[in-house]
Amino acid sequence: MSCCSPGRSPGDPVAEPVAAPAALEAGSHPDMTHSDMAFIPAGRWLLGEDRAIANPGDGEGPVRTVELPAFLLDKTAVTNQAFASFVAATGYVTEAERLGWSFVFMAQIHPDAVIATDADASAPDWWAPVRDACWHQPDGTGSSWRDRRDHPVVHVSWNDAVAFANYAGKRLPTEAEWEAAARGGLERAIYAWGDELNPGGRHMCNIWQGRFPLGNSAEDGYLATAPARSFPPNGFGLHNMLGNVWEWTASPWSGEPTGLMAMRGGSYLCHASYCNRYRVAARTGNHHGATSSHLGFRCAGDLAGQ
Repeated sequence: MSCCSPGRSPGDPVAEPVAAPAALEAGSHPDMTHSDMAFIPAGRWLLGEDRAIANPGDGEGPVRTVELPAFLLDKTAVTNQAFASFVAATGYVTEAERLGWSFVFMAQIHPDAVIATDADASAPDWWAPVRDACWHQPDGTGSSWRDRRDHPVVHVSWNDAVAFANYAGKRLPTEAEWEAAARGGLERAIYAWGDELNPGGRHMCNIWQGRFPLGNSAEDGYLATAPARSFPPNGFGLHNMLGNVWEWTASPWSGEPTGLMAMRGGSYLCHASYCNRYRVAARTGNHHGATSSHLGFRCAGDLAGQ
């Protein structure tokens, strides 16, 4: 849809959207535990952004009050190790694997990887359709998830994310839930930790430093994805709600073009010079079947009786 997240051709063969699971008793599934999920209290949340920092056309505003029941949210994005366990248990094959290629940021393509020259793809120059790039070969042939087990899984479509959530007895969060949780109890704050990007000179998220897309100084310690618990959690105990990887939500994109799903959080490629979307209110959208090296997800859970 945008420079933030390249999309596949609308004609690519992707699966139909998958229904979300029904509400479950908290803790009734072995993967739904309080140890890996944060409790987000019920409340009236002030969401959205209408100041000059908002991206025009993204539908961040108006600022509005939204009332939500209590729910659970994964403390981190789903990791490669967790996704590998899901695949081992179910034999699931992701959409990137079925199609045979996925988008990889140019600076991280493995030397042994092959560009999919026959891919029906259109994206900014810093993206390349890479043959056999997928969750277990995140940089293309020659790369492996095994040296980044605790990193967020990437190259997962919305359908892939919902399939994992269904297996885990969870679901994807709505946009409102995602933003309320990302705020960590702070009202109208720009970031998940406050209004200053680098308080006291400390990096709080994994985003681009330098001149995009020509040079990343990696001052925050990472050129591409970082481990899912790399930076301090917010007030609700949630790690890396901003930067690192874009996260799918359960909400349809409200705007043009239609037929997309909303994504939140920004990624390691976000930079103020072109994409100031590493803010709690920032948003974008993409096709159900879109996959790339900076797109992941985390799961939510309902509490019984809510």
